[in-house]
Amino acid sequence: MIRQWYTAFGINVLLGIPAIVPIWMLYFIIALWTQIAGAEYGDDSSAALVIFGPIAAACAVLWWLANRPLARRTQLGQLSYWLLALTGTFLPTAAIITIWP
Repeated sequence: MIRQWYTAFGINVLLGIPAIVPIWMLYFIIALWTQIAGAEYGDDSSAALVIFGPIAAACAVLWWLANRPLARRTQLGQLSYWLLALTGTFLPTAAIITIWP
């Protein structure tokens, strides 16, 4: 049984490694969406939302489904667990952003 916080954190770090791609997709959607609407960027932001949006949403649902049973097994409170899970998931992406030349 998973009762310690570091086990749940480690599992979420491992889940964060393949989550680098959907996190990048969300960043790409937000970056295109917030740009000044120009003639050349109007179509790109809609295409990015249509293509990357469902993929990122499906990955978020899978992440939530994987963490739901873990949240019940730990001794952490709900808010503490989900903050720990988000931190562990975003850690590999932050590491790649930090070390990428």
